[in-house]
Amino acid sequence: MEKIRMKTPLVEMDGDEMTRILWKMIKDELITPFIDLKSEYYDLGLKYRDETNDQVTIDAAEATKKYGVAVKCATITPNAARVEEYGLKKMWKSPNGTIRAILDGTVFRTPIIVKGIEPVVKCWKKPITIARHAYGDVYRNVEMRIPGPGKVELVYTPADGSGEQRVTVHDFEGAGVVQGTHNLDDSITSFARSCFEYALARKEDLWFASKDTISKTYDHRFKDIFQEMYDSEYAEKFKAAGITYFYTLIDDAVARIMKSEGGFIWACKNYDGDVMSDMLSSAFGSLAMMTSVLVSPHGYYEYEAAHGTVQRHYYKYLKGEETSTNSVATIFAWSGALRKRGELDSIPELCDFADKLEQATIDTIESGKMTGDLVRITTLKNVKKLNSEEFIQAIHMELERKLYEV
Repeated sequence: MEKIRMKTPLVEMDGDEMTRILWKMIKDELITPFIDLKSEYYDLGLKYRDETNDQVTIDAAEATKKYGVAVKCATITPNAARVEEYGLKKMWKSPNGTIRAILDGTVFRTPIIVKGIEPVVKCWKKPITIARHAYGDVYRNVEMRIPGPGKVELVYTPADGSGEQRVTVHDFEGAGVVQGTHNLDDSITSFARSCFEYALARKEDLWFASKDTISKTYDHRFKDIFQEMYDSEYAEKFKAAGITYFYTLIDDAVARIMKSEGGFIWACKNYDGDVMSDMLSSAFGSLAMMTSVLVSPHGYYEYEAAHGTVQRHYYKYLKGEETSTNSVATIFAWSGALRKRGELDSIPELCDFADKLEQATIDTIESGKMTGDLVRITTLKNVKKLNSEEFIQAIHMELERKLYEV
Protein backbone atom coordinates (compact mmCIF):
# COMPACT_ATOMS: atom_id res chain seq x y z
CA MET A 1 0.00 0.00 0.00
CA GLU A 2 1.39 3.38 -1.02
CA LYS A 3 1.81 5.81 1.85
CA ILE A 4 -0.76 8.58 2.19
CA ARG A 5 0.76 11.87 1.10
CA MET A 6 0.30 15.15 2.96
CA LYS A 7 0.20 18.60 1.38
CA THR A 8 0.85 20.86 4.36
CA PRO A 9 3.00 20.06 7.41
CA LEU A 10 1.51 19.86 10.87
CA VAL A 11 3.43 21.15 13.88
CA GLU A 12 4.87 18.36 16.03
CA MET A 13 5.68 19.21 19.66
CA ASP A 14 7.66 16.50 21.43
CA GLY A 15 7.48 16.21 25.22
CA ASP A 16 8.84 14.64 28.38
CA GLU A 17 9.40 11.41 30.26
CA MET A 18 7.28 8.32 29.51
CA THR A 19 5.02 10.10 27.06
CA ARG A 20 8.11 11.04 25.04
CA ILE A 21 8.98 7.33 24.82
CA LEU A 22 5.42 6.50 23.74
CA TRP A 23 5.52 9.35 21.21
CA LYS A 24 8.33 7.66 19.26
CA MET A 25 6.66 4.24 19.49
CA ILE A 26 3.40 5.67 18.13
CA LYS A 27 5.15 7.40 15.23
CA ASP A 28 7.23 4.31 14.37
CA GLU A 29 4.37 1.79 14.61
CA LEU A 30 1.17 3.68 13.78
CA ILE A 31 2.01 6.78 11.73
CA THR A 32 5.10 6.64 9.50
CA PRO A 33 4.51 3.10 8.13
CA PHE A 34 1.29 4.38 6.55
CA ILE A 35 1.73 8.13 6.06
CA ASP A 36 4.42 10.16 4.32
CA LEU A 37 4.48 12.41 7.38
CA LYS A 38 5.20 16.09 6.93
CA SER A 39 5.79 17.81 10.24
CA GLU A 40 7.70 20.78 11.59
CA TYR A 41 9.35 19.41 14.73
CA TYR A 42 9.81 21.27 18.02
CA ASP A 43 11.41 19.69 21.07
CA LEU A 44 9.40 20.86 24.07
CA GLY A 45 11.26 18.54 26.42
CA LEU A 46 12.15 20.36 29.63
CA LYS A 47 15.90 20.33 29.03
CA TYR A 48 15.61 21.97 25.63
CA ARG A 49 13.07 24.48 26.87
CA ASP A 50 15.63 25.43 29.51
CA GLU A 51 18.43 25.65 26.93
CA THR A 52 16.38 28.02 24.76
CA ASN A 53 15.00 30.04 27.69
CA ASP A 54 11.58 28.67 26.67
CA GLN A 55 11.83 30.31 23.24
CA VAL A 56 11.11 26.94 21.63
CA THR A 57 7.63 26.96 23.18
CA ILE A 58 6.89 30.35 21.67
CA ASP A 59 8.29 29.24 18.32
CA ALA A 60 6.07 26.14 18.35
CA ALA A 61 2.98 28.25 19.04
CA GLU A 62 3.86 30.68 16.26
CA ALA A 63 4.38 27.76 13.86
CA THR A 64 0.89 26.52 14.77
CA LYS A 65 -0.47 29.90 13.72
CA LYS A 66 1.38 29.48 10.41
CA TYR A 67 0.31 25.90 9.60
CA GLY A 68 -3.01 25.75 11.46
CA VAL A 69 -2.69 22.28 13.02
CA ALA A 70 -0.43 20.96 15.79
CA VAL A 71 -0.04 17.76 17.77
CA LYS A 72 1.57 17.97 21.20
CA CYS A 73 3.08 15.43 23.57
CA ALA A 74 2.64 15.83 27.34
CA THR A 75 5.21 18.12 28.95
CA ILE A 76 6.52 18.91 32.44
CA THR A 77 5.51 22.13 34.16
CA PRO A 78 8.40 22.41 36.63
CA ASN A 79 8.00 22.95 40.36
CA ALA A 80 10.86 23.52 42.82
CA ALA A 81 11.72 19.81 42.89
CA ARG A 82 11.92 19.69 39.09
CA VAL A 83 14.16 22.75 38.99
CA GLU A 84 16.61 20.91 41.23
CA GLU A 85 16.22 17.56 39.45
CA TYR A 86 16.90 19.01 35.99
CA GLY A 87 19.26 21.81 37.08
CA LEU A 88 17.05 24.43 35.45
CA LYS A 89 17.85 28.12 35.14
CA LYS A 90 14.43 29.01 36.53
CA MET A 91 10.95 27.61 37.19
CA TRP A 92 9.56 27.93 33.66
CA LYS A 93 5.84 28.46 33.20
CA SER A 94 3.45 25.85 31.87
CA PRO A 95 4.13 25.33 28.14
CA ASN A 96 0.43 24.63 27.68
CA GLY A 97 -0.40 27.97 29.28
CA THR A 98 2.09 29.77 27.03
CA ILE A 99 0.78 28.10 23.87
CA ARG A 100 -2.86 28.70 24.80
CA ALA A 101 -2.21 32.36 25.51
CA ILE A 102 -0.62 32.81 22.07
CA LEU A 103 -3.27 30.86 20.16
CA ASP A 104 -6.23 32.22 22.20
CA GLY A 105 -8.67 29.36 22.13
CA THR A 106 -10.79 26.91 24.06
CA VAL A 107 -9.74 23.41 25.11
CA PHE A 108 -12.41 20.76 24.49
CA ARG A 109 -11.88 17.44 26.29
CA THR A 110 -14.12 14.42 25.74
CA PRO A 111 -13.90 10.91 27.25
CA ILE A 112 -13.18 8.05 24.85
CA ILE A 113 -15.99 5.54 25.33
CA VAL A 114 -14.96 1.88 25.16
CA LYS A 115 -17.09 -1.19 25.85
CA GLY A 116 -16.05 -2.77 29.13
CA ILE A 117 -14.77 0.47 30.68
CA GLU A 118 -17.80 1.66 32.63
CA PRO A 119 -18.09 5.15 34.18
CA VAL A 120 -17.74 5.26 37.97
CA VAL A 121 -20.89 7.39 38.04
CA LYS A 122 -23.47 4.83 36.97
CA CYS A 123 -26.02 7.31 35.62
CA TRP A 124 -23.55 8.64 33.02
CA LYS A 125 -24.65 7.11 29.73
CA LYS A 126 -23.08 9.61 27.31
CA PRO A 127 -19.77 11.52 27.22
CA ILE A 128 -19.49 14.87 29.00
CA THR A 129 -17.25 17.30 27.12
CA ILE A 130 -15.30 19.86 29.14
CA ALA A 131 -14.78 23.21 27.39
CA ARG A 132 -11.90 24.89 29.19
CA HIS A 133 -11.07 28.54 28.71
CA ALA A 134 -7.44 28.62 27.65
CA TYR A 135 -6.32 32.03 28.85
CA GLY A 136 -5.64 33.87 32.09
CA ASP A 137 -6.58 33.09 35.69
CA VAL A 138 -3.78 31.49 37.73
CA TYR A 139 -1.95 30.41 34.55
CA ARG A 140 -1.02 34.02 33.80
CA ASN A 141 -0.83 35.22 37.38
CA VAL A 142 1.68 37.33 39.27
CA GLU A 143 2.48 36.45 42.86
CA MET A 144 4.29 37.97 45.78
CA ARG A 145 5.50 36.70 49.13
CA ILE A 146 4.60 39.26 51.78
CA PRO A 147 7.35 39.33 54.44
CA GLY A 148 5.52 41.30 57.13
CA PRO A 149 2.99 44.02 57.98
CA GLY A 150 1.91 46.30 55.15
CA LYS A 151 -0.80 47.07 52.61
CA VAL A 152 -1.29 45.43 49.20
CA GLU A 153 -3.34 47.28 46.59
CA LEU A 154 -4.65 46.77 43.08
CA VAL A 155 -3.81 49.88 41.06
CA TYR A 156 -5.17 50.75 37.62
CA THR A 157 -3.43 53.62 35.79
CA PRO A 158 -5.34 54.53 32.59
CA ALA A 159 -3.20 54.97 29.48
CA ASP A 160 -4.90 58.29 28.76
CA GLY A 161 -3.65 59.73 32.04
CA SER A 162 -7.10 60.08 33.59
CA GLY A 163 -7.91 59.26 37.21
CA GLU A 164 -6.08 56.38 38.84
CA GLN A 165 -8.13 53.66 40.57
CA ARG A 166 -7.03 51.82 43.72
CA VAL A 167 -8.51 48.93 45.65
CA THR A 168 -7.04 47.50 48.83
CA VAL A 169 -6.41 43.78 48.56
CA HIS A 170 -5.46 43.30 52.20
CA ASP A 171 -3.88 45.06 55.15
CA PHE A 172 -1.33 42.51 56.28
CA GLU A 173 -0.52 42.34 59.97
CA GLY A 174 2.06 39.64 59.38
CA ALA A 175 3.63 37.49 56.68
CA GLY A 176 1.51 36.02 53.88
CA VAL A 177 1.13 35.67 50.13
CA VAL A 178 -0.75 37.60 47.45
CA GLN A 179 -1.74 36.77 43.89
CA GLY A 180 -3.00 38.83 40.99
CA THR A 181 -4.92 37.32 38.06
CA HIS A 182 -6.44 38.87 34.99
CA ASN A 183 -8.52 38.14 31.92
CA LEU A 184 -9.53 39.96 28.75
CA ASP A 185 -12.96 40.72 27.31
CA ASP A 186 -11.67 39.67 23.89
CA SER A 187 -10.50 36.29 25.19
CA ILE A 188 -13.71 35.63 27.12
CA THR A 189 -15.69 36.56 24.01
CA SER A 190 -13.63 34.12 21.91
CA PHE A 191 -14.20 31.46 24.56
CA ALA A 192 -17.95 31.99 24.53
CA ARG A 193 -18.15 31.96 20.74
CA SER A 194 -16.08 28.76 20.51
CA CYS A 195 -18.39 27.07 23.02
CA PHE A 196 -21.60 28.12 21.27
CA GLU A 197 -20.26 27.08 17.85
CA TYR A 198 -18.97 23.74 19.18
CA ALA A 199 -22.34 23.02 20.81
CA LEU A 200 -24.11 23.71 17.52
CA ALA A 201 -21.67 21.51 15.61
CA ARG A 202 -22.17 18.67 18.10
CA LYS A 203 -25.90 19.39 18.61
CA GLU A 204 -25.40 19.13 22.36
CA ASP A 205 -26.61 21.32 25.24
CA LEU A 206 -24.12 23.82 26.62
CA TRP A 207 -23.65 24.53 30.32
CA PHE A 208 -21.52 27.36 31.69
CA ALA A 209 -20.61 27.67 35.36
CA SER A 210 -18.63 30.17 37.43
CA LYS A 211 -18.89 31.71 40.92
CA ASP A 212 -20.41 35.12 40.19
CA THR A 213 -22.10 35.33 43.61
CA ILE A 214 -18.65 35.59 45.22
CA SER A 215 -16.57 37.02 42.39
CA LYS A 216 -18.99 39.81 41.57
CA THR A 217 -16.76 41.51 38.99
CA TYR A 218 -14.31 38.92 37.61
CA ASP A 219 -16.57 35.86 37.31
CA HIS A 220 -19.64 37.99 36.65
CA ARG A 221 -17.94 39.37 33.55
CA PHE A 222 -17.77 35.83 32.13
CA LYS A 223 -21.45 35.28 32.90
CA ASP A 224 -22.49 38.57 31.27
CA ILE A 225 -20.49 38.01 28.07
CA PHE A 226 -21.90 34.50 27.63
CA GLN A 227 -25.46 35.67 28.21
CA GLU A 228 -25.21 38.73 25.97
CA MET A 229 -23.77 36.68 23.12
CA TYR A 230 -26.35 33.93 23.54
CA ASP A 231 -29.27 36.39 23.55
CA SER A 232 -28.04 38.39 20.55
CA GLU A 233 -26.57 35.68 18.31
CA TYR A 234 -27.36 32.13 19.37
CA ALA A 235 -30.78 31.86 21.04
CA GLU A 236 -32.62 31.24 17.77
CA LYS A 237 -29.89 28.94 16.42
CA PHE A 238 -29.98 26.82 19.57
CA LYS A 239 -33.78 26.64 19.43
CA ALA A 240 -33.66 25.50 15.80
CA ALA A 241 -31.06 22.85 16.68
CA GLY A 242 -33.15 21.62 19.61
CA ILE A 243 -30.47 22.35 22.20
CA THR A 244 -30.28 24.68 25.21
CA TYR A 245 -27.82 26.99 26.97
CA PHE A 246 -27.80 26.80 30.75
CA TYR A 247 -25.92 28.89 33.35
CA THR A 248 -25.43 27.94 36.97
CA LEU A 249 -22.89 28.30 39.79
CA ILE A 250 -19.86 26.02 39.62
CA ASP A 251 -20.75 24.14 42.81
CA ASP A 252 -24.33 23.63 41.62
CA ALA A 253 -23.01 22.39 38.27
CA VAL A 254 -20.90 19.75 40.02
CA ALA A 255 -23.91 18.54 42.00
CA ARG A 256 -26.13 18.42 38.89
CA ILE A 257 -23.53 16.61 36.80
CA MET A 258 -23.23 13.79 39.32
CA LYS A 259 -26.92 13.00 38.72
CA SER A 260 -27.05 13.61 34.95
CA GLU A 261 -26.79 11.10 32.12
CA GLY A 262 -24.20 13.20 30.25
CA GLY A 263 -24.32 14.10 26.58
CA PHE A 264 -23.60 17.83 26.93
CA ILE A 265 -20.75 20.37 26.92
CA TRP A 266 -19.66 21.90 30.21
CA ALA A 267 -17.87 25.24 29.78
CA CYS A 268 -15.50 26.16 32.60
CA LYS A 269 -13.01 28.88 33.41
CA ASN A 270 -9.35 27.92 33.03
CA TYR A 271 -8.63 26.48 36.49
CA ASP A 272 -12.07 24.90 36.90
CA GLY A 273 -11.66 23.19 33.54
CA ASP A 274 -8.19 21.93 34.45
CA VAL A 275 -9.49 20.26 37.61
CA MET A 276 -12.85 19.05 36.32
CA SER A 277 -11.45 17.51 33.13
CA ASP A 278 -9.18 15.25 35.20
CA MET A 279 -12.10 14.34 37.46
CA LEU A 280 -14.29 13.46 34.49
CA SER A 281 -11.59 11.52 32.66
CA SER A 282 -10.84 9.44 35.74
CA ALA A 283 -14.54 8.88 36.44
CA PHE A 284 -15.10 7.74 32.85
CA GLY A 285 -12.31 5.21 33.19
CA SER A 286 -8.78 6.54 32.90
CA LEU A 287 -6.80 9.75 32.60
CA ALA A 288 -5.38 8.29 29.40
CA MET A 289 -8.83 7.85 27.85
CA MET A 290 -9.69 11.45 27.00
CA THR A 291 -9.28 13.51 23.84
CA SER A 292 -8.12 17.11 24.06
CA VAL A 293 -8.09 19.80 21.39
CA LEU A 294 -7.45 23.53 21.59
CA VAL A 295 -9.77 25.31 19.14
CA SER A 296 -8.93 28.91 18.35
CA PRO A 297 -11.49 31.26 16.77
CA HIS A 298 -8.64 32.30 14.46
CA GLY A 299 -8.60 28.85 12.84
CA TYR A 300 -5.82 27.10 14.77
CA TYR A 301 -6.09 23.58 16.22
CA GLU A 302 -3.75 21.96 18.71
CA TYR A 303 -4.33 18.30 19.68
CA GLU A 304 -2.77 16.81 22.81
CA ALA A 305 -3.15 14.17 25.48
CA ALA A 306 -5.09 15.39 28.50
CA HIS A 307 -2.76 13.72 31.02
CA GLY A 308 0.76 14.28 32.31
CA THR A 309 4.13 12.72 31.53
CA VAL A 310 3.65 9.51 33.61
CA GLN A 311 6.74 10.16 35.72
CA ARG A 312 6.53 6.95 37.79
CA HIS A 313 6.52 4.74 34.70
CA TYR A 314 9.42 6.71 33.22
CA TYR A 315 11.62 6.02 36.24
CA LYS A 316 10.76 2.32 35.88
CA TYR A 317 11.64 2.51 32.18
CA LEU A 318 15.02 4.07 32.97
CA LYS A 319 15.77 1.13 35.28
CA GLY A 320 14.99 -1.28 32.46
CA GLU A 321 11.77 -2.43 34.10
CA GLU A 322 8.66 -3.24 32.08
CA THR A 323 5.90 -0.63 31.93
CA SER A 324 2.28 -0.91 30.86
CA THR A 325 1.48 2.70 30.03
CA ASN A 326 -1.78 3.66 28.35
CA SER A 327 -1.07 5.50 25.09
CA VAL A 328 -4.68 5.92 23.89
CA ALA A 329 -4.99 9.69 24.50
CA THR A 330 -1.69 10.33 22.71
CA ILE A 331 -2.77 8.14 19.78
CA PHE A 332 -6.03 10.09 19.57
CA ALA A 333 -4.05 13.34 19.61
CA TRP A 334 -2.26 12.17 16.47
CA SER A 335 -5.47 10.93 14.83
CA GLY A 336 -7.24 14.20 15.63
CA ALA A 337 -4.44 16.30 14.14
CA LEU A 338 -4.18 14.12 11.04
CA ARG A 339 -7.96 14.22 10.52
CA LYS A 340 -8.04 18.01 10.81
CA ARG A 341 -5.07 18.30 8.43
CA GLY A 342 -6.96 16.08 6.01
CA GLU A 343 -10.12 18.19 6.34
CA LEU A 344 -8.30 21.48 5.78
CA ASP A 345 -6.24 20.15 2.85
CA SER A 346 -9.09 18.10 1.29
CA ILE A 347 -7.31 14.75 1.68
CA PRO A 348 -10.10 12.24 2.41
CA GLU A 349 -7.60 9.38 2.65
CA LEU A 350 -5.98 11.09 5.62
CA CYS A 351 -9.35 11.53 7.36
CA ASP A 352 -10.20 7.89 6.69
CA PHE A 353 -6.84 6.80 8.13
CA ALA A 354 -7.51 8.80 11.32
CA ASP A 355 -10.93 7.16 11.68
CA LYS A 356 -9.45 3.70 11.23
CA LEU A 357 -6.60 4.38 13.67
CA GLU A 358 -9.10 5.35 16.36
CA GLN A 359 -11.34 2.38 15.65
CA ALA A 360 -8.34 0.02 15.66
CA THR A 361 -7.39 1.36 19.09
CA ILE A 362 -10.92 0.88 20.46
CA ASP A 363 -11.28 -2.58 18.88
CA THR A 364 -7.96 -3.69 20.38
CA ILE A 365 -9.19 -2.82 23.86
CA GLU A 366 -12.64 -4.33 23.31
CA SER A 367 -10.98 -7.57 22.14
CA GLY A 368 -9.44 -7.85 25.62
CA LYS A 369 -5.94 -6.54 24.86
CA MET A 370 -5.14 -3.54 27.03
CA THR A 371 -2.72 -1.82 29.39
CA GLY A 372 -2.61 -2.40 33.13
CA ASP A 373 -4.67 0.62 34.12
CA LEU A 374 -7.60 -0.67 32.05
CA VAL A 375 -7.18 -4.29 33.18
CA ARG A 376 -7.85 -3.12 36.74
CA ILE A 377 -11.18 -1.49 35.89
CA THR A 378 -12.61 -3.40 32.91
CA THR A 379 -15.75 -5.49 33.15
CA LEU A 380 -14.60 -7.65 30.21
CA LYS A 381 -13.59 -11.23 30.93
CA ASN A 382 -10.40 -13.07 29.92
CA VAL A 383 -8.44 -9.89 29.25
CA LYS A 384 -4.72 -9.78 28.55
CA LYS A 385 -2.42 -7.17 30.06
CA LEU A 386 0.08 -5.87 27.52
CA ASN A 387 3.17 -3.79 28.17
CA SER A 388 3.56 -0.34 26.61
CA GLU A 389 5.14 -1.53 23.38
CA GLU A 390 2.98 -4.65 22.99
CA PHE A 391 -0.21 -2.57 23.21
CA ILE A 392 0.90 -0.25 20.41
CA GLN A 393 2.01 -3.25 18.33
CA ALA A 394 -1.40 -4.88 18.83
CA ILE A 395 -3.05 -1.70 17.55
CA HIS A 396 -0.67 -1.76 14.57
CA MET A 397 -1.85 -5.26 13.63
CA GLU A 398 -5.51 -4.27 13.94
CA LEU A 399 -4.89 -1.08 11.93
CA GLU A 400 -3.24 -3.09 9.15
CA ARG A 401 -6.29 -5.34 8.96
CA LYS A 402 -8.59 -2.35 8.61
CA LEU A 403 -6.43 -0.61 6.00
CA TYR A 404 -5.79 -3.65 3.83
CA GLU A 405 -9.14 -5.40 4.04
CA VAL A 406 -10.94 -5.67 0.71
